[in-house]
Amino acid sequence: MKKYLIAFSVIALTSTAITSCSEDFIDTQFFQSKPQEDIKTIEELQSFVFGAYGTMRGASYYGCDFVTIPEVRSDEMYSNNRSGYYSTVSNYTMLSNDSYASGPYTAMYTTIAKANIILGTSNNLTWGETVDPTKIALKIKQLKGQAYAVRAQALFDALRLFGQQYSGGTTGVVVPLQYNPSANMARSSVQQTQAQIEADFNNALTNLTGNSNQVYEDKTVLNEFSVKALMSRYYLYKGDYAKVRSLVKDVVASGKYSVIPRDSYLTSWTLNNAASNSVFELAVGPIAALGSTSINSKISPDNGYQNVPVKPIVLNYMAEEDIRKSIFAGSGNTSGIFIAAKYPNKNGEDNIRVSRYEEVILNGIEAELKGGDPAKAQGYWELLLKNRLKDIVDAQGNVIKSIAKQIEDLGPIDFDKLKEERRKELIGEGFRMWDLLRWGGPIPKNATNGNATANIPVGDNRLAFPIPLAETNVAGTLVKSNPGYDN
Repeated sequence: MKKYLIAFSVIALTSTAITSCSEDFIDTQFFQSKPQEDIKTIEELQSFVFGAYGTMRGASYYGCDFVTIPEVRSDEMYSNNRSGYYSTVSNYTMLSNDSYASGPYTAMYTTIAKANIILGTSNNLTWGETVDPTKIALKIKQLKGQAYAVRAQALFDALRLFGQQYSGGTTGVVVPLQYNPSANMARSSVQQTQAQIEADFNNALTNLTGNSNQVYEDKTVLNEFSVKALMSRYYLYKGDYAKVRSLVKDVVASGKYSVIPRDSYLTSWTLNNAASNSVFELAVGPIAALGSTSINSKISPDNGYQNVPVKPIVLNYMAEEDIRKSIFAGSGNTSGIFIAAKYPNKNGEDNIRVSRYEEVILNGIEAELKGGDPAKAQGYWELLLKNRLKDIVDAQGNVIKSIAKQIEDLGPIDFDKLKEERRKELIGEGFRMWDLLRWGGPIPKNATNGNATANIPVGDNRLAFPIPLAETNVAGTLVKSNPGYDN
């Protein structure tokens, strides 16, 4: 493949690169055929790591579209087509020049390109903090460990969106392992892509586990446990439940994260880099605010376009005592119910939660139900519910039904309850379509009023997004398009 999308250097500059991936991060791209010069210092290498994170937070990737696309193609949210947003995605009428394909594709492969530059850098670097070769080597391992994890996640995301595992084929995505803008590579198979994702995740752990340079308080920097949280997601989607059980056990045993308490649930979404349940998030802040391109502008009831409402049936699954029911609100500008709490900043300054501890717990529940320990699944579920429900009291404040009694009345956790629990906990966070697909589908085709007009079965070619036309029309390219599109 001749990577037209990454045929330029993606050098990242940052005013605070030496110390933190903070809201002051500034990402600059220099459009040229190769990096300006070889990376020679730890400080330069670290700036590239932050540059990769910066690409991931973009509006076409985790900053908005990659999160909202799986919601509008689901049984919990939909697009009302205001201002035309997501209409081709909802209608399954995408073409090869669709921006909802080219935007995420570009962002994912730019992220991979930055990771490849990091991983291809010599280990003979200097560091302003020390001349000790052992300390320098450990720091390089920590930075390259993050790059391996970033590449793994970007490949996983690309595989889900553009690979054919749900559309009846076996073709995966292009898997570039070095920064070479002139390379001409074909797409790997789904199996080959998965093998590389797993190799990258494992290399990330090799570099990070036991590394004294890891930081756990800064949620915007990947560490061994946040990598394991991402891995639990990957292996859940692959159906390797034994791996998921082991990874979740490690994250839980680390004691570094906790389910956010009920009384703090609504305010936790305003905490950048400080919530106890945040495992990994992408720094945004005022300087990098996404504004009208943010998730808030699409799903908030009182800001922006208000074009991705929630289906009313979702609220029916939530008890009045469930704090998660409080995230929804009506809009004064258009009909429908919207998510008011999860992305609260109207300027799009919120850090982007890529992984929350609650998702890890839900991954653990599902894995334990699939060949593991049902008692452990029950324990995970009760941990979550105890932090979402409250005692039911009468007008005088007397307890009518305690949290414990409410949980008891729900009975033991089973797979159907797990499915609804994921819907209640993760709504609006970009999981539902992928969950439906890995559970065997189908995927609803939603009208602009939220009604499902058809069901798209697993195996339908439209479940793989089109490979962007600008990628497949390069002379001599080895990249083949997905079936059913105009390229």
